[in-house]
Amino acid sequence: MAKIEKKSKKEIQDELIALRREQFNLRVQQMTGQLSRNHEHRRVRKEIARLKTKMNQINK
Repeated sequence: MAKIEKKSKKEIQDELIALRREQFNLRVQQMTGQLSRNHEHRRVRKEIARLKTKMNQINK
């Protein structure tokens, strides 16, 4: 993943949408017992938080 600071607002929004989809897919996999990499939830949650923080800094 490229540095967040160098991304435009549109790129950040697109990546945020992709991470939300990934988060949903991980949740579905966990419910069906197919998830073998439990640490992925934490990684995705933290990345979403980073992107949302950067969006708030851009909007100010």
